[in-house]
Amino acid sequence: MADLPFSPFKDTKDLVFFSGKIETTPDVKVVQGTITEKTKRVMKNVLAEMKNAGLDVSDIVFAQVFLTDMANYSEFNEEYVKHLVKPYPARAVVAVKELPLGSSVEVIVTASKK
Repeated sequence: MADLPFSPFKDTKDLVFFSGKIETTPDVKVVQGTITEKTKRVMKNVLAEMKNAGLDVSDIVFAQVFLTDMANYSEFNEEYVKHLVKPYPARAVVAVKELPLGSSVEVIVTASKK
């Protein structure tokens, strides 16, 4: 996926903007299973990319979440919160018709550089 027209993250003076992460394994296979399993993989991907940028979960100030089925909202939240620390970041959740590679969850974060 290195030839796609976007960067994993873009660093500015105060903020780091991350590209969306979906439930793919390192070899770009979409995780099958429950929304809990998919969310766990998405958040693992988000946190790995943050580590690459020299940041951690406590630096997240805003998250955008895309779900292909809003019926998964509660189950998504149960897993999502396990990967965060208080105070939780601001967030928006939107239902969409479809996501890349047939995934069910996409999370985009913005982080603050301390």
